[in-house]
Amino acid sequence: MTPPPDVESAVADAYRRGWALVLAATAGVARDLNLAEECVQEAYAAALASWARDGIPNSPEAWLITAARRRAMDAVRREQTFRSKLPLLVAPQEAEDEVAVDEPEDVVPDERLRLIFMCCHPALAQEAQLALTLRLVCGVTTADIARALLVPEPTMAARMTRAKKKISAARIPFRLPGQAELPDRLRAVLGVIHLLFTAGHTAPSGASLMRTDLVDQSVRLARMLRELMPDEREVRGLLALLLVTDARRATRVDDRTDWPQIVTLYDELLSVWPSPVVALNRTVAVSMVSGPAQALEEVAELEKDGRLARYPYLPAIKADLLHRLGRWEEASIAYRQALELTGNDAEREFLAERLAGPRRA
Repeated sequence: MTPPPDVESAVADAYRRGWALVLAATAGVARDLNLAEECVQEAYAAALASWARDGIPNSPEAWLITAARRRAMDAVRREQTFRSKLPLLVAPQEAEDEVAVDEPEDVVPDERLRLIFMCCHPALAQEAQLALTLRLVCGVTTADIARALLVPEPTMAARMTRAKKKISAARIPFRLPGQAELPDRLRAVLGVIHLLFTAGHTAPSGASLMRTDLVDQSVRLARMLRELMPDEREVRGLLALLLVTDARRATRVDDRTDWPQIVTLYDELLSVWPSPVVALNRTVAVSMVSGPAQALEEVAELEKDGRLARYPYLPAIKADLLHRLGRWEEASIAYRQALELTGNDAEREFLAERLAGPRRA
C-alpha cells in the first residue's frame, strides 16, 4: 500500500533535515557505522508505514532516533548473546550470563560533532576523513561529495567503503578525543565544516542554487566547536568566515564590490592553500580588474593542470569570459561543456539561457 503524499513528504523532509542527527545518535549505540546506517535506513522505512497508520509525530527526528537506536540495541544484544553462547558449541561449560547492554545516554547537542571527530581519525587519509564525514554526518550525497573533491563518483564510493572498513578493523572508538588528541584532528574537522558550508552555499545538484539547511548546519557546528575549543584561533576564524560570507546570503555581489581587494585576498588565500579551485575563483575577480583577456589566459593555464577537467565552473567561467570578448562560437562550446557537467538545475537553466542567446550581454 502506497503511503499518503503527506506522509511521503514528511519522511523525505525528515531525511533531508534529520539524517545526520539520527545517524549520529544511533552510531553512539551501535559502535559500528555500517550497523548504524542499516538501523537508520530501517527506521526511515518503518516511518512510512507507522506514520501512515498512526499519524505524523510532532517530532519526526525524535521518533526516528528512538526507532533507530532500539534497532541498534537489539542488534548489539543479539551479537553479544551469540558470542557468549558460541563456546558451548565447542566445549561444554557453564552458560555465561548474557552481557547487558547499557541504555544510551540522552541525545545531546554535540552528537554530530562527536561523530565528526570520530570520522576525522588520523588513521584515515584526509580525503577519506572529509568524504566519510560529509556523507555520514552531514547527509551530503556521494555524487555531490565527488563533485566537491573533483573525483569520479565510483572512486569516492570505494574510498568511503574502505574508510568504514578501516574504522571497524581498527576499532576506532565513538567518542570525543582527549585534549592531547585534538590537534591531530582539528584541521580535518575544520575542513569538513568548511566543505559543508560550500556545498550549501552553491549546491552541486538539485533545483535550488543554495541548500540553506547545509549552510545553517555548518554554522551550528562551527558554533559548537567554538564552545568546545574557545581558545583556538582557527576555530574562531572559521566561524567568522562562515558568518561574514553568509551575511550576504540574499545579495552575494553588487556594483560596489571592491574587486582589487578581492584579488588581493585571493592571493593571500593561494599562498596558504594553493588549490586549483581557489585559483579559478580568483580569475573572476581578475576579469573585473584587468579585463576578461587576462583572466582567460589564467583559465587556459588551469585547463592544462587537468585537476579541474570535470569541474563545471571552469567551462562556465571560460564561456563568460569568451562571451565578454565577443568570441561567440567558442563561448557556445564552453557553455555546452558546462551544461554537461553541472547537476544544479538553477545553474543549468542559467547556462541554457546564455547558450540560447550568447550575443546578448
